[in-house]
Amino acid sequence: MNLTEEKIDGEYKYRGKIVKIRFDRVRLPDGKETTREVCEHPGGVAILPLNEKNEVVMVRQFRYTFGEVLLEIPAGKMDFDGEGHLECGLRELREETGITPKEMIYLGCVYPSPGILSEVLHLYLAKGLKEGAPSPDDDEYIDTEVIPFETLKRMIAENVVKDAKTIAAVFRASMLMSENRSGGS
Repeated sequence: MNLTEEKIDGEYKYRGKIVKIRFDRVRLPDGKETTREVCEHPGGVAILPLNEKNEVVMVRQFRYTFGEVLLEIPAGKMDFDGEGHLECGLRELREETGITPKEMIYLGCVYPSPGILSEVLHLYLAKGLKEGAPSPDDDEYIDTEVIPFETLKRMIAENVVKDAKTIAAVFRASMLMSENRSGGS
């Protein structure tokens, strides 16, 4: 069965500093027409910094959208056209935590909310961490916290950690570490 929807036309309703919102008219597989709302986002990177003690360097920050302080892995959006996701990840990790890693292992990408958001979020595992001074953006207020990897997994299972990028990166890193322990079958 063909599931593809065909864009007929579209119109931007909002162009902001980070996102653009457009309404598209589309043709469904059965020939009927409907509309789709699309929030365009430049994409981003999330980094799981894992130290030699098997602890994760996390950040706590207030998330206005939900009105609460969330515990997350360091992350951020790509700031300019042409910035690669590895470059972005290294920059964001350094800005938010002061950490420079010796190794960045790509864990793949996720689509955070594919029904409406065009964001592609790239995930990395950072190892060989060298500490330094953080330099967050002027409008970022961040606390760092170091949490054992196994404790973080329990916090996710208990719904203490609700951030999707953190959950996805921890899952993928767990799978990678499990494969490495079993010989990569």
